[in-house]
Amino acid sequence: MKIHRKHFLAAVAAASLLAFGAGPAFAQKVLKYTHYQPAGNDQPKHAAALAFKDHVEKATHGSLKVELYPAGQLGPAQQVMEGLRLGTVELAVVHDGGIPGVYKTFNIFGLPFLFNDHAHAYAVLDGKFGQELAEDMRKRTGIRLMGYADNGIRHFTNSKRAIKTPEDMKGLKIRVQPSPVFVKLVESLGASPTAIDWGELPAALAQGTADGQENGVTNIMAASLFQHQKHITLDGHVYSLHAYMVSERFFNGLNAAEKKAVTEGVDIAKKIHRDMTRAQDLSAKKVLTEKGMTVTELTPAEIDRFRKVAQPPVRAYLEAEVSKEWTEKLLQAAAAK
Repeated sequence: MKIHRKHFLAAVAAASLLAFGAGPAFAQKVLKYTHYQPAGNDQPKHAAALAFKDHVEKATHGSLKVELYPAGQLGPAQQVMEGLRLGTVELAVVHDGGIPGVYKTFNIFGLPFLFNDHAHAYAVLDGKFGQELAEDMRKRTGIRLMGYADNGIRHFTNSKRAIKTPEDMKGLKIRVQPSPVFVKLVESLGASPTAIDWGELPAALAQGTADGQENGVTNIMAASLFQHQKHITLDGHVYSLHAYMVSERFFNGLNAAEKKAVTEGVDIAKKIHRDMTRAQDLSAKKVLTEKGMTVTELTPAEIDRFRKVAQPPVRAYLEAEVSKEWTEKLLQAAAAK
């Protein structure tokens, strides 16, 4: 059979492109992955990110290259959330305080004294409620929420006195993240909330601008807040979380094998992230006592006193200003588990 010279040359050119991986089918996709902890193996978010990168690159045989940007290298949370929406950031792990600027409903996770323990939180977040919220977020924002992980159970610390009852909070100046939900929580307990950015918190505590603050043990240790805080009460008022989010525009551009690898990678990362942060939470008394803090533990009955004081006003705020539907769904999901 006679082959036309033009067809022969075209076939040779196509074969060359395939041989050298220059064809569209072999174009490597880049996944930029950012989070807000330092680039250390002892940091839950970074250890999780390294595992994600290893799994995805191996599972896709290099068709997906994962670039890690720890310690907020791609900008503050609001900027990263916009990047996810626009598709300029492919994957981000953002704390619950950074998400409501794009998806206001996420404020409901500030409802205090909601979960009994880590297992209770996981059951709600991994179940029907967590899936429905993620789907609502995807439809409204173009951001695919693929997993929930820990940001530490939040406790109150202060430099003045041990806190064992809601009345002990009265008159204290407590730093909160810039969030109306946390302002309402602290006000409900009779303390005076002051919104201070995370980067300014150590100086504010050192200078007495605030008497106390609220955070999980991971953040207390990371910023050495124990240097200026004598007392901590393990009240666990809020289970704080991180969300693993992927740009829907990016995800839809992946082939089936790549989508599977990313989904599996998030599951692997989420487990590492949860396990490490949970271990830190559970070691709070030992770790913080060793740092010189006076640790006050509360009984279930004592925690219930805090719940009865703090939850109703915060719930009322969330129902009025965020979403009555989603606030009630979250309470019902927690009660059912």
